[in-house]
Amino acid sequence: MWGLPLDVLQTLPGYGADVQKNRAEARQLIQNLGYGPDNRLKIKVSTRDIPPYRDPAVILIDQLKPLYIDGELETIDTAQWYPKVIRKDYTVALNLTGSTVDDPDQGLYENYTCGAIGNYNGYCNPEVDKLIDRQSIEPDRQKRKQLAWEIERKLAADDARPIIYYNRGGICWRPEVKGLTVMVNSIYNGWRMEDVWLDK
Repeated sequence: MWGLPLDVLQTLPGYGADVQKNRAEARQLIQNLGYGPDNRLKIKVSTRDIPPYRDPAVILIDQLKPLYIDGELETIDTAQWYPKVIRKDYTVALNLTGSTVDDPDQGLYENYTCGAIGNYNGYCNPEVDKLIDRQSIEPDRQKRKQLAWEIERKLAADDARPIIYYNRGGICWRPEVKGLTVMVNSIYNGWRMEDVWLDK
């Protein structure tokens, strides 16, 4: 609901609809750094050792191959994952950012403001922090959406933390389940199980 419209998203570097053109530009960038088909860049892609983390890390490694980047998957036990990320003890780390509410504040304040607890890579742009505050207090939904889009464009331009993909969640239940009210902006919040009953 808050993300950039597709036509605007496709104007950001690497987000264009022409995948082959994007890959050609990326290959040129990496060749300018001295890598190529005969001198591939070797990296470790670290991630938490559970399927929701491993699966996108494997997809990322596959997507890097045509760009002359060979990723090796490094899985980390859950107890060690966040200490490793906080120490910045990685070359490339794939982390998930869960959100419970479809609202820009939840993700922006947690992950992109200077010193935020989930801002593991240390991104800090005071101008973006001010925009985040402005959008948070903006009462007009359309104006707030425009500010959120401006923030997203700046984050992409700053390469703050590239988004690999967005997962979608959904909910369904059997017809005999009664009294369950699903929130319109989340599948996770607002469940009052004391109101749920089975009609059997």
